[in-house]
Amino acid sequence: MNTTLRQRSALLAAAGTALVLSLTACQGDSDTKSSSAPTTSATVASTPAAGEGTGTSGTTAPAGSARSAGPNGAADSADASAGKSGANGEQVTASTPVCTARDVRVTAATQDGPPYTHIVLTARNSSGHSCRLAGFPHVQLLESHKQDVPAVAKSKPATPVVLEAGAPAYALVRVSDGGVDEENEPVSAFSVVLEGDSTVIAVTAPGSEGIAADPAKALTGYWTPELRNGADDF
Repeated sequence: MNTTLRQRSALLAAAGTALVLSLTACQGDSDTKSSSAPTTSATVASTPAAGEGTGTSGTTAPAGSARSAGPNGAADSADASAGKSGANGEQVTASTPVCTARDVRVTAATQDGPPYTHIVLTARNSSGHSCRLAGFPHVQLLESHKQDVPAVAKSKPATPVVLEAGAPAYALVRVSDGGVDEENEPVSAFSVVLEGDSTVIAVTAPGSEGIAADPAKALTGYWTPELRNGADDF
């Protein structure tokens, strides 16, 4: 009887030891798998938002820096501060005044030989300061014809005309077609009005006998620093 009890006790002890070893092994496997599994990070790499740039050093540009410049970057800002360049190279700014009748002296001369179909108007800056000569001269050749001579669009210069002190600008005016059957009238003087000023400037017609003008054929060009072939061919 005692022998049987001892055998059972030995079997139970051996079974307990095996169970402990099994549990220990399982725990070790679990720890090993847990430690070898990749760790998920909560940090997300930031991506530059739309409209933000990245500098050459790899840092993100400050928010709003792209909006501080114009569509072409710093070049637009520089152009905006400097203003446009006038036809004679001088910078045109908001402070450049428009030339008025008090700023310029307007004279007329015939162009080419007879028949004299065109005259050239010269507006010379006599003010002592720079001014902007806008548009074209508003010319009325005859007292009986109160409409302005139409302007030729192709003669308009690409840049504003800015006259320095003493500098001239020109405008070509066609007064007739030179035909013998035209309804021409003699003109010894005519009127010119500058854009931006309502003052009427009386201009003496060139020649001792003046000019022959047909208002139906008359055309005028824009003010320009120089007469240009093609643009002033009308």
